[in-house]
Amino acid sequence: MGCGEMDERIPSKLCGRPFTEADLERIRRAIVAADPPQRSEIARRVCRALDWTDVLGRPKLMSARVGLLRLHRAGLIALPPPSRGNGNGRGLIHGPEVWPEPRPVAGTVGQLGGLRLEEVRDPHASRLWNGLIARHHYLGYTPLPGAQLRYLIHHDGGVLGAIGFGAAAWKVAARDCWIGWDAPCREARLGRVLNNARFLILPWVGVKNLASKVLSLAAARVAEDFPARYGEPVVLLETYVQTPRFAGTCYRAANWRYVGETAGRGKCDRAHRAALPRKAVYVYPLTADFRAVLGVRA
Repeated sequence: MGCGEMDERIPSKLCGRPFTEADLERIRRAIVAADPPQRSEIARRVCRALDWTDVLGRPKLMSARVGLLRLHRAGLIALPPPSRGNGNGRGLIHGPEVWPEPRPVAGTVGQLGGLRLEEVRDPHASRLWNGLIARHHYLGYTPLPGAQLRYLIHHDGGVLGAIGFGAAAWKVAARDCWIGWDAPCREARLGRVLNNARFLILPWVGVKNLASKVLSLAAARVAEDFPARYGEPVVLLETYVQTPRFAGTCYRAANWRYVGETAGRGKCDRAHRAALPRKAVYVYPLTADFRAVLGVRA
């Protein structure tokens, strides 16, 4: 790498915020200074060094740990071994103590008693959510980036699936054109958009219209739960449906809007060489004035 050239491994953004070589050097200094030399302590120091806090002034420790792991995998930093488990962000330290029984569930959504979303708030629920996604979702389990909400889908007879939301994609032409914001506006307001990164109906569940009903329930819950947890509203949901593997039928039925396709490159593809599956882009406004909240002038 010649003088003045940027290492292509360095991401232009990290967990939804711009990222520079100077930020990387601050992180490296935080790793050296960490006492005790543990990943949790490093995350706390990085949040202080980069002023990585939410609107309530709380450090974004989960986002920091996800970002640090990404830099570690890219060979840009060297994290100490995890103090508990493998810490690779992919494997599970422990699955749930009890897995749901694979008993077929059929009929219509109106026939389900007690359909509800239960937010993941404790280690037991977290292990179950992670385990179901790891075992049954085609993308498997990886930590959701940034501010996030996870839910288990329940009815009176047990667990039906799982759904999760994390930080929005940094730059997507189809979405950004539809919103109508420019780059500075997007960089300032992207935290008001949340990505439906995982959605799973368990394979033995065949309930008509269940998926679209869950999406409607989830939209209502996110609108309430996100500001309660993070202190600021979220006004737009997004998701990316891999085509032609999936048709996006449940999103259309839940009144999500198709706005185009991705370019088929990954989030970290600075050199525009990656070749990934193209995905259909769907969005769902949570408020009528979402564009104004996102800084778009009428």
